Amino acid sequence: MSCGDFSVRLPEWLRSHANGDRVFETPEERMRLVIELSRLNVEHGVGGPFGAAVFDHSSNRLAAVGVNLVLSSNCSVLHAEVVAIMMAQKRWGHYDLGAQGMPPFQLVTSTEPCAMCLGAVAWSGVRALVCGARDEDARHIGFDEGPKSPRWVEDLESRGIRVIRDVCRSEATEVLEYYAESGGVIYNGRQGRPS
Repeated sequence: MSCGDFSVRLPEWLRSHANGDRVFETPEERMRLVIELSRLNVEHGVGGPFGAAVFDHSSNRLAAVGVNLVLSSNCSVLHAEVVAIMMAQKRWGHYDLGAQGMPPFQLVTSTEPCAMCLGAVAWSGVRALVCGARDEDARHIGFDEGPKSPRWVEDLESRGIRVIRDVCRSEATEVLEYYAESGGVIYNGRQGRPS
């Protein structure tokens, strides 16, 4: 995808996981895919320990994948959720994944969305959000998740976006801990304060 002089390129290793032919019947199957993406992202040194994918919930087929590209792109907004949403919108040819004629899309993310990604979820058009690790799991290793309303789940659900939490939470948290233990960069961990 290109925006003038700026383009988002998925890592080559990720392309093999972007096959839309496979059916993922359960939330756990979908979550295990994004947890694997987050782990591979750490191993390949592309960005933070986060993975996400958008699924066509009517067929349970993969629509798009995303991983955190912050470090490799030098762009603070390229979180896994944002990348997956961007790729799904590009593939389906519409900025609103909830537009008339679109199937119901579900975003599955290895960790609950930060403040920025929460806004992206609300405006993306997805009809459901499935989360693995919790916000506090990411904060525990030093990530700044930003100022989020304590009622963020209710806020999304009031917009017609169903939220499911703690799917394979321990497996997702293990990737966060693996990243921290392996010396991964905790970017934006200063919580808005000057360095």
